[in-house]
Amino acid sequence: MTSTLEQANTHPRIGTGIASLDYILRGGLPRRRLYVIEGDPGAGKTTLALQFLMEGARQGERCLYVTLSETAQELQEVAASHGWSLAGIELLELDTLAERLHQDANYTVYHPADVELGETVKHIRSEVERLKPARVALDSVSELKILSETNARYRREILGLKQFFAQQQCTALVLDDRTTREGEQQLQSIAHGVLRMERTQREYGDTRRQIHIVKMRGVRFRDGLHDFTIDTGGIVVYPRLSAVEHPKKYEQETIESGVEQLDRLLGPGLDRGSSSLIMGPSGCGKSTVATQFMLAALARGEAVSCFLFEESESTFCQRAAGLGLQIDSYVSSGLLHIAQIDPAVLSPGEFADRVRRAVEQQDVSMVVIDSLNGYMSAMPSEQFLLIQMHELLTYLGQQGVVTLLILAQHGMLGSGMQTPIDVSFLADTVILLRFFETRGEIRQAISVVKKRRSAHERTIRELRLGPGGVRIGDPLRAFEGVLTGAPKYYGKVEPLLTAEDAG
Repeated sequence: MTSTLEQANTHPRIGTGIASLDYILRGGLPRRRLYVIEGDPGAGKTTLALQFLMEGARQGERCLYVTLSETAQELQEVAASHGWSLAGIELLELDTLAERLHQDANYTVYHPADVELGETVKHIRSEVERLKPARVALDSVSELKILSETNARYRREILGLKQFFAQQQCTALVLDDRTTREGEQQLQSIAHGVLRMERTQREYGDTRRQIHIVKMRGVRFRDGLHDFTIDTGGIVVYPRLSAVEHPKKYEQETIESGVEQLDRLLGPGLDRGSSSLIMGPSGCGKSTVATQFMLAALARGEAVSCFLFEESESTFCQRAAGLGLQIDSYVSSGLLHIAQIDPAVLSPGEFADRVRRAVEQQDVSMVVIDSLNGYMSAMPSEQFLLIQMHELLTYLGQQGVVTLLILAQHGMLGSGMQTPIDVSFLADTVILLRFFETRGEIRQAISVVKKRRSAHERTIRELRLGPGGVRIGDPLRAFEGVLTGAPKYYGKVEPLLTAEDAG
């Protein structure tokens, strides 16, 4: 026997005009129902309603926009700002009607609010019966709340409109700006579905917008908060990434860096579908080691995406060229995609969507995030960073993508170094870089402290960066305390790399 929920899921759907929102709704809104779009002023409700109606007009449906709070000219200006035409959408402006009724109410024995409410609802019904639209947007019910004066009267009017729209076979969006909190639950309980649009002001940077399906009867929608933006052209929603929805089979293999000693440390390289954390103090060579892995992948003909939070694309390319790592040709050919990210502008959901599109549309096999310190700036708290990073790494792993995460530690030498956030448990491999002092010089060391999928070398080797690129020396067996930054030397033969060894 078919369940009630399965029957509801097969109910004919109507597109919202926002493809990613339809994806969250698993096909759009069930037809001939009443829905509430709620949110504070400026959240994007009007924009969503206009996109909903334009989608109907595009499909040849009759559409009606009823405005009680904005003028027709204001709606035309909103449309023009997005480059839209409202041709095919009927506009019913009721604010002037309310003013006229308020003046005429002095000549009646009824309360002005009763006259205004009754005539407003009557006019809406009359216009719907005349036009017979398939889609209706009512903006907004806050005016009806005020005119109703009591919650009981307001509930009766909304119930009446709901039944009327159903009889007229309309799919109706009712906008609620939540400026009057009384009766809010009344509207939510009556509606078939409720979409909440939230607008959160960050301490620095752009406002973060999120949409949440509060309620949708009989629909297995994708729950949770989903980031969205309002750009020229309308609303773009970035569905929350769920790794379990994107399974994929890939060939198990080892990915080499092109530097024999580095691969030997990793025993003997990185695993396809694994994530690696490269951590250490600022300037110790984290990005350069990641670039070495990128170059090796590019040389094999694999596409790579690099997301930069700390430096510009030109600086990244110049630094690589100074070390003999030529990547310009790969950028020109399109095999290497470098994206400079501004965490004050980009929301976490939009970033995850960019990564997903790079993997699915550009067939990227390696993703580099440089660095997590910048990525943290886009997150409201450490807890959310860990949750989203776990989901992102799980998704990339299921796609067979090699992920390199770069994390700068606070401090330069000794035990005073601190990690701003502990994400080492999320990564399959942890590569640790250190500065250390010996004989009046500052040197660099590299070691692999964790590798989840296979055995690895546990030695600490010297790391040297120069015009020849990345060079790895022999194990520093004659030293103790390298990771503290002030080692003691017990050997008799100088074991360190010379300038000639670095190329």
